[in-house]
Amino acid sequence: MPAKRIFITGASGCIGHYIADLLIQRTSHELFFMVRDISKLKFDYNARPGITIIPGDMREIEQVGRLLKTMQVAILAATAWGGEDVFDVNVIKTVRLLNLLDPDVCEQVIYFSTASILDRHNQPLKAAGELGTDYIRSKYTCHLQLSKLAIAPKITTLFPTLVFGGEDNKPYSHLSSGLKDVLKWADLIRFLQTDASFHFLHAHDIAQVVTYFVDHPPDANDPHEFVLGNPVLTVNQAVKEICTYLNKRIYFRIPLSPQLAELLIAVFRIQVADWDRFCMSYRHFSYQNPVSPESFGLITYYPTLRDLLKASGISPYP
Repeated sequence: MPAKRIFITGASGCIGHYIADLLIQRTSHELFFMVRDISKLKFDYNARPGITIIPGDMREIEQVGRLLKTMQVAILAATAWGGEDVFDVNVIKTVRLLNLLDPDVCEQVIYFSTASILDRHNQPLKAAGELGTDYIRSKYTCHLQLSKLAIAPKITTLFPTLVFGGEDNKPYSHLSSGLKDVLKWADLIRFLQTDASFHFLHAHDIAQVVTYFVDHPPDANDPHEFVLGNPVLTVNQAVKEICTYLNKRIYFRIPLSPQLAELLIAVFRIQVADWDRFCMSYRHFSYQNPVSPESFGLITYYPTLRDLLKASGISPYP
């Protein structure tokens, strides 16, 4: 397959490292990584020819405007998680970058959003735009603007669900970095049950999907929006799988209803943000037709929680 010129943002993050590794190791594409802090890069960007590191910042995206017009693919994984720059980076500068691409040259944009802005029918979730964190509201706002852009027909939007990943030579995702602390509460959590569900996907498997799309962009009449996740898992199933892995028996389970949760919040005077309260009520963050590497004839390396725990370096208790 002919080599393509690919512009990548967000390479210093968890997902970005996995994407970089696969593109470097498994393809001959010409890669241009724009990174704000080169010292955060743990992958070998001298592994082969055709890799260029561009010191730069999304806030100054115009400085690479001429280069962007030569790109056949753009992978936009950079994001601001909060702070005063969140809307500038996640909306204004992202839209600016998309407008700097040449629709006659660019074959595909792979843009990372978040499944948090979608409802159970994969449609924009109004509450995300009204009650979400700054990060979620910025992603919601940007998503609404994509269809108005000249490059819109070339955009493949990915909506990751819960993202796990990280190892010695890759930064940990927010969830993986806190996993061991959460499991300290396993002795208590195993006796609770609640009506809720979710999806997850490991960053390595996300990178596999991205690499697939680089060489197999969707046809014009095919879907261009994909929720990234393994099949839906209930919280009760998750607790059972985790306890089985940790060799912890479950003798009984107490239903944790929204009403009981509200009582505990009131009794212990816990500060709960509007988005957190909405999530407690909404509970089922499940989506239609989530995709994983298996969806494209590839191997999903981390399809179960057991695989995830093992990959995270968590050993079963004796």
